[in-house]
Amino acid sequence: MEHLQKFLLELGRDFFFVARQQRITIDGDHYYIDLVFYHRKLRCFVLIDLKTDKLSHNDIGQMLLYTGYYEKENMDNGENPPVGLILCADKNDAVVKYALSENQRKIFTSRYQTYLPTEKELTDELRRERYQIEQELKLKKETDSES
Repeated sequence: MEHLQKFLLELGRDFFFVARQQRITIDGDHYYIDLVFYHRKLRCFVLIDLKTDKLSHNDIGQMLLYTGYYEKENMDNGENPPVGLILCADKNDAVVKYALSENQRKIFTSRYQTYLPTEKELTDELRRERYQIEQELKLKKETDSES
């Protein structure tokens, strides 16, 4: 997550880091948003959720909860609604199509895509991160078995 955070900040596209693992509490239940940025030109928060597995409808529902919370609790006058970005190892386009209405798809893609990193940039970075984590785990397992 730290590397991904640095990657987004290095893009230099008006991203400002706000929080990592930001806890939000809704009716006594705690949730954690992996990364929160603010985008100056878009005048909105960008909420990022990292998934190491295939995207599920539950992941989309979780992001809708986060963006809905931010819209009601954290938006100031003159700001645009938050953008939710889910970075995952794999996805099923049909799940995305049916889990998000037309309005939501416009918010998540076309309205903001000119200022956000490209899907390829994010996918490549996520793959690099996953590979690095797998290598570190493999090395740790080998070190532990030698001890």
